[in-house]
Amino acid sequence: MNYEQYIQDILSTLPDKPGCYLMKNEKDEIIYVGKAINLKNRVRSYFQKTASQNFKTRQLVKAIRDIDWIVVGSELEALILELNLIKQHRPFYNVKLKDDKRYPYIKVSWADPFPKLTVTRQMDNDGSRYFGPYTSVWAVHQTLDVLRKIFPVLSCNRTITGKDTRPCLYYDLKMCLGPCIGAVDQESYRQVVDDLCKFLEGKTDAIMKRLKSDMAQHSDALNYEKAATIRDQINAIERVVERQKIVSDSQQDSDIIAMARGDNEACVQVFFIRSGKMIGREYFILEGTNDEENSEVLEEFIKQFYSQAAFIPKNVLLPQDVDEANIIREWLNTKRGGQKVEIKVPKRGKWRELVEMATENAKETLTALETRWKADKDRQKEALAQIQSALDMPAPPNRIECFDISNIQGMASVASMVVFERGVANKKLYRRFNIRGVTGPNDYASMAEALHRRFANYEEALQHKDEPGKKQDLAFSLLPDLLIVDGGKGQLSAALEVIKKFNLEDKFFVAALAEKQDELFIPNQSDSIRLDDGSQGLFLLQRIRDEAHRFAITAHRNRRGKIGMMSRLDEIPGLGPARRRALIERFGSIEGIKNANTEDIAGIKGISLNLAQQIKTQLE
Repeated sequence: MNYEQYIQDILSTLPDKPGCYLMKNEKDEIIYVGKAINLKNRVRSYFQKTASQNFKTRQLVKAIRDIDWIVVGSELEALILELNLIKQHRPFYNVKLKDDKRYPYIKVSWADPFPKLTVTRQMDNDGSRYFGPYTSVWAVHQTLDVLRKIFPVLSCNRTITGKDTRPCLYYDLKMCLGPCIGAVDQESYRQVVDDLCKFLEGKTDAIMKRLKSDMAQHSDALNYEKAATIRDQINAIERVVERQKIVSDSQQDSDIIAMARGDNEACVQVFFIRSGKMIGREYFILEGTNDEENSEVLEEFIKQFYSQAAFIPKNVLLPQDVDEANIIREWLNTKRGGQKVEIKVPKRGKWRELVEMATENAKETLTALETRWKADKDRQKEALAQIQSALDMPAPPNRIECFDISNIQGMASVASMVVFERGVANKKLYRRFNIRGVTGPNDYASMAEALHRRFANYEEALQHKDEPGKKQDLAFSLLPDLLIVDGGKGQLSAALEVIKKFNLEDKFFVAALAEKQDELFIPNQSDSIRLDDGSQGLFLLQRIRDEAHRFAITAHRNRRGKIGMMSRLDEIPGLGPARRRALIERFGSIEGIKNANTEDIAGIKGISLNLAQQIKTQLE
């Protein structure tokens, strides 16, 4: 295919409307997602070679083989859609938070008659109140330990009837008011929960005033035990509040955001100011930031961070202006329930000092992380040297590939291939193989099929390596220094047979890693090899095997889900493979398609309103 002409044809059909564009590579993978007020002008600009175009953009343009777009009604809708698409696809060329885990939040189930206090990574529109995020579960549970001593509310899974005969241990420890046994009425209990929420928001003055009044009333009524309990609660709150630095008399909620840059990462520091008090700080790492301007990195952080934040403050303070401040402000206003959000760059005074302090913290954090990353590299070198010694290799294994199989009774069997280079996972080179030629649960045959396809791809890459313009798939075009199969002697034998067929016996080392005893089996040796417990070499091998296992299970689940989804979509006349794939990419699942409006379905390229109505009817 003449891709240059194909792209030009696409560019000529772009609408001059707001929306999002999705750029794809030759494998039909989404490698970049962007938004635009005018799709035609924005997308065309990538293909206008100018001196200002940075290296990253030039590399992106070289990799583009197809472009899709989605038209929306406004720039705000485009921003929201862009965030969802980046979160879903995590494109290679987009700036993104380095880890894809969801940060933990404290959840208060406010909609329940007796709200509970739990930890969650998923925020739902269920009437609950969420506080966070916290960068570690440890930090959350440390906070919870303090909260339960001050505000003794529910944290168990009991159904509250007030008629239980025995309370839980937390009641005996005075870390729960005991609504399960009717020890507290609903109104009093919810007052305590409301105090807890205000505490998490930094609004402690009103709590303290009311508690002191309650203590005085109980003391006057000679209810000294209750008064003493409230006194202890007041003292506990005061101890916590003392550690919170007062930074403003305005009593406003603010987030202070600053940043430090590394080679390909950025460290963003956020200070959380609630009711004029600094209640905490967190750092976040973004990757893919090379060749990006500081303002662009800040914009991407703000969008990705607040897209999943439980709370939007009144003020967001930055070290510099960002180009998209107006549309981001409009978006934050909607997330804050229509209340106004200010995005400011303080020039002087206390707020400027805090921005500078956050910047210094970001620099120090990045320096510490870079030092730790270097230490990690030293440990990786040690691990590879230990593996080299154990397997009697002439040099440390620079590239290690590991294969694993996942299935349920042979159904939807998938093989994973993970690649580690210099002891570090290179997820761009991960590959999965849907097993097609094996019936039933046969891990040996499945492993053989996966390896056969891996080395067939290698041979093909070898044949075409000198063709001009032919881009090599680095997952297959290079051989490993060490190939590991998850399992024992049976998997090793299956691997060796395939390797022999391709005449690759002397090209690399092969081993099987058995999970039970962490034993290594190698060819022509009956006894297993074991690395020392606690050694860096064993730890690395375990990590590689666990990663292959995780990737195989994930791929298996996805395949199972797609088989189920596609089987239902297959039944709809006029819905071909490309349109089915587009539906799943847009709505994520059959349930997502069912819940979508007919107009949204018809918004997908190639699906008419009549076909959209038919899809809805078939799936209901």
